[in-house]
Amino acid sequence: MTTDITREARESSRGKIVDTAQYGLAAFLLVVGVLVLVDAAGLKDGFADQPVQPYTFGYVIGSVLVLLSVLLTVATYRGDVAEAEGGEDVDLTQGSDWATVAKLGAVFVVVVLTISWLGWAIVGAFLFVGTARVLGSRRLILDIAIGTALGLLTWYGFYVGLGIPIPAGVLDGVL
Repeated sequence: MTTDITREARESSRGKIVDTAQYGLAAFLLVVGVLVLVDAAGLKDGFADQPVQPYTFGYVIGSVLVLLSVLLTVATYRGDVAEAEGGEDVDLTQGSDWATVAKLGAVFVVVVLTISWLGWAIVGAFLFVGTARVLGSRRLILDIAIGTALGLLTWYGFYVGLGIPIPAGVLDGVL
């Protein structure tokens, strides 16, 4: 197992394996925790009769993130390395498939650029179909049917069910 993670882990001077990616995750947790704490400090008091003020959750969540960052840093320093689960089927000896990642990124960029014009129902269907095709699906008609159903159901679920206005785009007045 240790030979599979040699790209991401280095031997320390004491012979323990140190997973350097865990330090990156700990730093990310610390930055997010500090940002949440700073943001919570800027919140104003709510009504005087509220037992829990709005900033309370920000302080709790920010503090927990900072605490988790410290605990992860200590665990990593002590040599704790995450092990793959028994059911994982990822071959760590193979490189990343950057072509697939680029294609998925392109699908996402098209969605971002066209959502206000085309609307969520159409773009949501495209997102499903595009992602399915990039990841290897060869059943285009079924993908279009499922994508259309998901796009319409999520649009109605958010817009009508939850009252959250999402763009209808060219279908405004039809939906």
